[in-house]
Amino acid sequence: MESVLQELQKDLEEVKQLLEKATRKRVRDVLFVEQRKLETEISTKQQQQAGESMETQKPSAIVPPMTSTYTVKINNYGWDQSEKFVKIYITLNGVQNIPAANVQVHFSERSFELLVKDLDGKNHTMTVNNLLKPISPEGSTKKVKTDTVLIMCRKKSENKWEFLTQVEKQTKEREKPALDTDGDPSAGLMNVLKKIYDDGDDDMKRTLNKAWVESREKQMKGDPEF
Repeated sequence: MESVLQELQKDLEEVKQLLEKATRKRVRDVLFVEQRKLETEISTKQQQQAGESMETQKPSAIVPPMTSTYTVKINNYGWDQSEKFVKIYITLNGVQNIPAANVQVHFSERSFELLVKDLDGKNHTMTVNNLLKPISPEGSTKKVKTDTVLIMCRKKSENKWEFLTQVEKQTKEREKPALDTDGDPSAGLMNVLKKIYDDGDDDMKRTLNKAWVESREKQMKGDPEF
């Protein structure tokens, strides 16, 4: 469009020069009309050119800047223990390639919080509260290995941990059947069967009901159960 506009401006300059030299009224009138036409056309082209320039710049003006990182929670981990430490293993691919300062762990007596910053454009966090037993924050530490962060919680007492947290312990204890060895010997078995019945689907409940009915019928007939 710039070349077209330049040609129109050259035409306008030439018309103006001819208009200055013309002496006859009819010739001057024709040249004057042509001058106005060229000026109008040049103005229109300039407005179109300005509009196209604004459209070209518009997308970059309205595109919002993209955030470089976002945060995800770490849910998968493994753990074991030695005489002095409880060790938690977290798998994070490429974690050994980021600055050491990007891997941070805060310890308290009954918890720890891990923050891994800017790994593959993401921050990774993990918080474990209500540890089974107290730990020593001062003696606890972390190690970064290939694709792994190892968190080492220093035990305050060198006892074996059956669970990592109090919540896990309470959950397991609730799942245990209540066996009453001092009372009816069959009460423990009945509690187990009741739990299976309560947790089972319709097919399981029908199977247990059928087995119960058949067992009662055998007892009534005096037949042995086994």
